[in-house]
Amino acid sequence: MKSLYRKAADPGSRSIDVQLRSLIRQMLIPFIIMTAVILSVFVIYTIQYAQVSGNITTASRFNHNFKDEVDLKMYSFVSGSSDTLPLEEVDTARDLAYTLLGRTTNREGYRTIRSVLNLCDNLRNRILEIRGADGYDARMHLLEANVYVITELIEQYIYTYLYYEAGVLANMQSRIILILVFEIFAVAGVVALFLVRTTRKTFRIAESITEPIDALYTRVKEIGCGDLNARQPICAEDEKLQTLSNGLEQMVEQINVQMRLYNEEQIRLRGMELALIQAQISPHFLYNTLDTIVWLIETGKTGEAEEMVISLSNYFRSFLSNGKDIITLQEEERHIRSYLEIQQVRYRDILSYQIRIDETCKACRIPKLTLQPLVENALYHGIKLKRGGGAILIEGTRDASYVTLRVKDTGMGMTEETLAAIQEGMQSDAMPGFGLVAAYKRLKLLYGERCTFTIHSVMGEETEIVIQMPYEPDEGETEEKQAK
Repeated sequence: MKSLYRKAADPGSRSIDVQLRSLIRQMLIPFIIMTAVILSVFVIYTIQYAQVSGNITTASRFNHNFKDEVDLKMYSFVSGSSDTLPLEEVDTARDLAYTLLGRTTNREGYRTIRSVLNLCDNLRNRILEIRGADGYDARMHLLEANVYVITELIEQYIYTYLYYEAGVLANMQSRIILILVFEIFAVAGVVALFLVRTTRKTFRIAESITEPIDALYTRVKEIGCGDLNARQPICAEDEKLQTLSNGLEQMVEQINVQMRLYNEEQIRLRGMELALIQAQISPHFLYNTLDTIVWLIETGKTGEAEEMVISLSNYFRSFLSNGKDIITLQEEERHIRSYLEIQQVRYRDILSYQIRIDETCKACRIPKLTLQPLVENALYHGIKLKRGGGAILIEGTRDASYVTLRVKDTGMGMTEETLAAIQEGMQSDAMPGFGLVAAYKRLKLLYGERCTFTIHSVMGEETEIVIQMPYEPDEGETEEKQAK
């Protein structure tokens, strides 16, 4: 204001100077009152703003890898590869929540951070409970049922708390804008009674303040609505507004980085899980096949031995699939045909089979080694156990955008108890064995709820497994057909 007044007194006309001094004297008392009110409001909102900003800054110090680090340490402890418990990480998160609890004034944020505090206490108790549990299975059950869930909730509540505090900050900025606009126009109105030049100067000052605040207000609203695309910071004459805009865009960029890292981590974990499941294929099949080849050679059946070696070579060629985890149904058919050719040499007296897969669905993408566990189950747990043997039928049909795969055997079938145990294993996180449950989980990893996996069995008569999944053709296969 002093600089404004100096500029107003520059002209040489003494009357103007006298008038300005007179107006200043007349405005002195209301100006002091107005200044006091403005300063009071400014101090109040500055304190509130600093408190909310401090809460956001404090909450931002929360370890973004909290869940991964705690889960990894707990898994290492449960698996026996480490004897260190992540109690320090839990205590650090609890101290952070306790600090925020005493400084949070809005009701939603207070409830959220109170939940974080309770979850930290609960997590510590669950960790100590795992340390006191006996046996790997019991510890792993407690880890999956409690610790993984609680660490996930803690991270979600921290991000929810940041969302609430950001909302408080946005509302506070909205009120600040209204108050600033009112104050600026009030001062401009009073000053306009005495000097047009001062009024114009006031409007220029007002614009230099309100435009960046309006831009920040709009930006905060966009962020609140989910627009997290990083943008160029606004240009403001005020250093604080400029710093606030720079910090806001940096925060958005950091959130984008964290979200991208989180998505990449989820994709990596899904790939690792799929690879881990596929790595559980038993080596006994190879041992038995080589023993059979040796027996054929020793008995002089070199022709059959040669055919079996060729089938075994084709089997492992399709098994490797150039390192691909997802192959076409046509490749899976070649693989299972080689497998059955090998098994029919060993079990020719009890095994017969048919493979009928329509050409319309052979380009469909499918996890490698999906059909083998089903056929292996039909052979070892169905046909071998039934007097006189039986037959295996493998069918594949396409109906519009879905493919239906059917594996049926006329073997021993399953009891109701065995069938119930398999279905229970499909719905739980545990995997009691590879076979059918593993095949189901691998399909769920790729297609989710769009895939169905049903089992029908009659003891002493038959077992039928029906898989229905979306028809998603392999890109390379599709391009090859289009070229033809």
